[in-house]
Amino acid sequence: MSVELKFSRSNRIYRPSEALEGKIVVKTHSSISHYGIRLTVKGSVNLQVRGGSAGVVESFYGAIKPIPIVNRTIEVKPSGKIGSGTSEIPFSLNLRQRDENLERFYETFHGTDISIQYLATVDISRGYLHKSLSATTEFIVESDKADLLQRPLSPEMVIFYITQDTQRHPLLPEIKSGGFRVTGKISTQCSLSGPINGELTVEASAVPIQTIDLQLFRVESILLGDKIVTETSLVQTTQIADGDVCRNLTLPIYVILPRLLTCPTTLAGPFSIEFKVAIVISFQSELSKLHKKSDPKTPRLWLAMETLPLELVRTK
Repeated sequence: MSVELKFSRSNRIYRPSEALEGKIVVKTHSSISHYGIRLTVKGSVNLQVRGGSAGVVESFYGAIKPIPIVNRTIEVKPSGKIGSGTSEIPFSLNLRQRDENLERFYETFHGTDISIQYLATVDISRGYLHKSLSATTEFIVESDKADLLQRPLSPEMVIFYITQDTQRHPLLPEIKSGGFRVTGKISTQCSLSGPINGELTVEASAVPIQTIDLQLFRVESILLGDKIVTETSLVQTTQIADGDVCRNLTLPIYVILPRLLTCPTTLAGPFSIEFKVAIVISFQSELSKLHKKSDPKTPRLWLAMETLPLELVRTK
């Protein structure tokens, strides 16, 4: 005996102005009686402050209430019987209602301290003598078309250059004295359905280069009392070059954004979700071999980097 939720769309992506539709699939070996089949949709922003966050007293850990977005229950079918075999029961539920005063719909996002999640749960009540049947499935919410950016994204790119003099952390003596220069340009406003575009050129480097990577970071901030707790974490690393690349050769930057781990840049009252990119140059060094699993947020003696803010938007 089992119950399963199947949405009308295989990618499970819906917009707030649309109806959530699908089928409740019930499989039983014999017919069963029930006291109603109900579908509940819940959406919320879940906030947590983990231990070790700077300036936060321990009593505040995990003490933040979720921000409700939607909480609605409908009766799909009144009391009755479900026949043996496989039964498919259709359902339809409007996500947004005009008289609703809860928070606006934020896009689905799975972060370290902030999680925006939408869940659909079906419950088949069978009375006190039998265990109720239930199943929960996550669906994904994206912005309404009316809320999308109307104007085209700016084609302008930010020009950057990386040298030994632009680094705010200490470098190995041979890297500092020998010098290096990497220049390029990169887009700092990107569509979630498109790539991060750009290019870079290694103009000079006395020490051989090991790799050049582009790192995507999320910056999650939570308002906690009169303080703002900010946590920066690595989302993904994409290798741009491997080995000591040719000098004055233009290398393309083309990075696809992960779906559930990114969302439009969001600046809400109690929380914010922002992003940034870092171009990281790793030089060949014996010291780097001893620290292969170093924290990507911590500058190292054999690394040079440039960090830039990245605005993510949902476009048509």
